[in-house]
Parts: sequence; C-alpha cells; structure tokens
Amino acid sequence: MVPWRASPDGEVTDAVIAWYRRFAEGRPGAIVVEATGIRDVPSGPLLRVGHDRFLPGLERLVRAVREASNGQTRLFLQIIDFLSIKRRPDPAVFFRRFLKIDDTLRSSLPAELAHLPEPELREAFVVASPDDHARWLPARELESLRMGQRERVTDVHLPHVRELPRVLPGLFAAAADRARRAGFDGVELHYAHAYTMASFLSRKNDRADGYGGDREGRVRLPLEVHAAVRAAVGLQFTVGARFLGHEQIEGGSDLDDARFYALCFARAGFDFLSISKGGKFEDAKQPPIGEAAYPYTGPSGHECMPTTKIGPPGPFGRNVPLAVAIRADLRAAGFDTPVVTAGGIASPWQAEAILERGEADVVACARQALADPDFFRKIREGRGEEVRRCLFTNYCEGLDQKHREVTCQLWDRDHASPSPDGLRSADGKRRLVAPPWP
Repeated sequence: MVPWRASPDGEVTDAVIAWYRRFAEGRPGAIVVEATGIRDVPSGPLLRVGHDRFLPGLERLVRAVREASNGQTRLFLQIIDFLSIKRRPDPAVFFRRFLKIDDTLRSSLPAELAHLPEPELREAFVVASPDDHARWLPARELESLRMGQRERVTDVHLPHVRELPRVLPGLFAAAADRARRAGFDGVELHYAHAYTMASFLSRKNDRADGYGGDREGRVRLPLEVHAAVRAAVGLQFTVGARFLGHEQIEGGSDLDDARFYALCFARAGFDFLSISKGGKFEDAKQPPIGEAAYPYTGPSGHECMPTTKIGPPGPFGRNVPLAVAIRADLRAAGFDTPVVTAGGIASPWQAEAILERGEADVVACARQALADPDFFRKIREGRGEEVRRCLFTNYCEGLDQKHREVTCQLWDRDHASPSPDGLRSADGKRRLVAPPWP
C-alpha cells in the first residue's frame, strides 16, 4: 500500500514512521514496506531507495518497526521500477503542442487536410470532432489524447526503453543492497501489476531482442534482475517477488504463464513468491483532463482489489485459487518455495482455513491491516470478535487514486482518541494513524 506520506523527494518522513510504527504495534509476522522506487529521479511523495542519501531515513524506519514490534516483525522493502506516464491533456493543447505531424499521420488524413501547412493542420484538429480524431489519428496518438501518453517496454525506438535489460539489473541490485545496509530483512521484487517488470512478463511484450516474445524471452530479464540482486546481497538476505497469477486483460498473460514463471523463479532460488492479479493500464477508465490513468479503475484493477460489489464469488479469498495452482506445481516439481496469497482476506478463521488446507504458506492482507492494524494481535490473543473488519468499499483506494494520504473510513474521522504527534491529512479532516486498541 502506497500511503503518500513520503517527502516530495522520496524521503522517509515522520508520517511514514508513524504509519509503519502503528502497523508494527500489531506484530504481524512481516511487513512489506510500500513500493519504493529504485531510480534517483523525482517521483513525488513515493519512497525511494535510488541513492545512499535515502539510507538514514530507511534506517530510522527499520528501527521504529523493530521497537514497536519488540523485534517480532520481519521487514521487507518492496522495490519497483516504472516507466513514464503523462496526464490526460486538454485536446486543444495536445493538438497545438504535442501531436506529432509526420508523413504517417498525413497519409491517414482526407485529401483536403493532408497537404495543409502544419499550423493550419493543427487548428483543423482542434475544431474536428472526436469521431474525426478516431479516424485520423494513429492508435498511440489517439491513446495519448484520450488517456495521456504512456511508455511501454516495447517502445524500443526510445533509447532508454531499449536499454532497460542492460540497466535494470544493476539498479535493482543497488537498491536491494541499500535495503540490506539499512537493516531490512529482505526485499520483494515488484514484478506485478502495471509496472516495468510485470510488463516484461506480459504476453503483450513482443520485443524482438531476446527479452520478449515467447515465455523464455519474457522471463529472461526478471531472472537476470534476481541474479544481480542475489549477487549483491548474498544468501542470508531474503529475496522474493510479487507477480501476477493472471493479468485479466485481453491478450495478457494467464495462469498457465504464471505457473511457468513460478517454476523458473523457484529454480533460480527466489525465497518466496507472492501472487497477485490484474491491476493493468490497458483497461483503466479514462481519467479526467489533467489527471493520469490509474491502473485499478478497470476490470483488471477490480480483480486486483475486489470489493463487495464485484459479483460472484465475491471478494473474499477471490485470488486464492491462483496461489493454489501455482503452489501445487511447485510441490509436484520438488520445490518448497513459500507461496503467499492475498486479496479479500479479512478474518482469522478465513486465514487459518487457507493455511490448514495447504492453499498457501503465508497469508497476506493489506486493506484488512489498514482497517485494523491490531488484527494480528487480536488473532493471537483469541479475541477475533474484536477485529475491526474491512468493509471492502475501496475508500482507501479512492484516496490513493488522487494521490492523497491513504486512510481508512473506519477510523480516519475518529476524534475520540488523539492521533500520535497530531498527524492529520493536508486538509486537516482525517487522522493519519489508526486509533489505539484500548
């Protein structure tokens, strides 16, 4: 969960410390710290680990979790790379400033427009109808108009995208080593959802340079990243990955692909495999002008974070069958790699049943832990009836979509108990830390 509490430069803040300290007070077996950028580039209030200057803040975060959990909670850093995505533009601005006028575009235009001088042609687009835009624009230009420009791993005409296989192993390795030096117990390589590494694993990756096309090509870079990370951190530091059991988009990877990848990852020595689903840009809803597309607004996003409105069989444990199939393959092949399942897990009885049936080795929960950070203590102390259960409305996800501080509707307006350090949202209306368990 990215809670949007880092500084504009990606540094750990007091609000970040308070967020993770509160989770650690519930003493979960492990906390996976939010997706943390591996590059030393501006990325807003998202945590970063792309330079040594981030180490003091991350060390402070580790100390806070150790102290709050009395040393009982393991701490992993999820590390991520992502490509550029732009906000949906105002159409007039797009046509006057950003539309690429070239021979390819002119060849698709009616004769009366094809030979217009560039300034006049741009104005013709400004006054044209959306139907005309759909007929005249190449697919990627039309997408940039309707959704905002988005880079893909298949854009090999762009030098920085073409060079990703050469650059990313070193960036991930350096980031993992910083996590090790900061005191984390391990890293989770982010190979899921709408981001760079997941896009290499996708069936939509048709790169012809050996890093796309068939399954062997698509899994090549994820394996090379893991090898570089392992070489940097050694064998005593945990290195796992989160990846998709199904992309849930047309033409995307499915469970058969995921089972193949899981066996490749197990052979390579990944320490755990955390299974997710969906969360892709390809089926995201059109964003308002001035906002960027959000990969959890379409059908694949709803599968990633299912709500009570999703339909049969409902949100609870909806993604567990993916973990079941992947784990069965691993065990049949002789691997004991732990498999983590998540998605709509909200009660101690549900979680325990998953483990008892051997459907997964580890149960993870994000939204439920947000609703009640003391979920884990309450389970251990036999007080499951006191669990404050997530409503699965995705109120929290709506805040994330707007890049506002993520909180829970069950506790963010609780004024009866003070928020530690007086931390409140930018508008002052929401507490930033869950209330204490009496």
